[in-house]
Amino acid sequence: MSSREPQQNIPAAWRENLGLYRWESQSIGASGAGVFRLQAHGKPDLFVKTEASEPLSELPDEGPRLAWLGARAVPCPQRLAEADHDGRHWLLMSAIPGTVLSSPSALAPEQVVDIATDALRHLHGLASADCPFDHSAAQRIARAGARVEAGLIDEDDFDEERAGHTAADLFAELQQRQPREEDLVVTHGDATLENLLADGGRFSGFIDCARAGLADRHQDLALAVRSIGDHFGDELVSRFLARYGINPDPDRMAFYLLLDEFF
Repeated sequence: MSSREPQQNIPAAWRENLGLYRWESQSIGASGAGVFRLQAHGKPDLFVKTEASEPLSELPDEGPRLAWLGARAVPCPQRLAEADHDGRHWLLMSAIPGTVLSSPSALAPEQVVDIATDALRHLHGLASADCPFDHSAAQRIARAGARVEAGLIDEDDFDEERAGHTAADLFAELQQRQPREEDLVVTHGDATLENLLADGGRFSGFIDCARAGLADRHQDLALAVRSIGDHFGDELVSRFLARYGINPDPDRMAFYLLLDEFF
């Protein structure tokens, strides 16, 4: 999708308010959807996400989760409008200040890791009793299976250690690895450094929240550890885990890394 196409095909109700904005396609934090930053002189920046309306699309999940998180003072974009139009789902959001923690910045790596750790600890500490979004292992395995059946798994994008395997092979392994116990907390669901922002040396918000919900905390820990290790190495992984205050379960960490291959 080009940067011009959305302006021509956006929902009719949005056209008047967004007509003066310049649209710029984004490559970070896209989560499989088309993502555009909107800018206009004298107006606050906005973001639009758009994705084909299909049974297993994730974009319709994001708006309700942003509203739920925002109502609990979790920094994240504000859901401004949603629409289904021209065979696509559309989400209009506010921009939040800052840059993603994976981007080069003036922050030292240790600061980046500490910001990420504290943000996730706060999120995981939210009262979970009223969280309506079920992302338990059983639910996510079922979703993964539906994606396998629909042919949505990119087998060429598997992690190096799983290269050459089929989606069916990995799904059978996923089922076998399902954790017997779950420590359910409110999780982000895709807790990489690319989805956490900082501004002025402080955490400023989560983005790409379509997978937020009740899950074992290892869902976030596994992806955060992998992301920190890729960017900064094992020493700062140790710092992250020590600051978070956990000795992670290696079996659950492995399960959630495997689960990520299906999304």
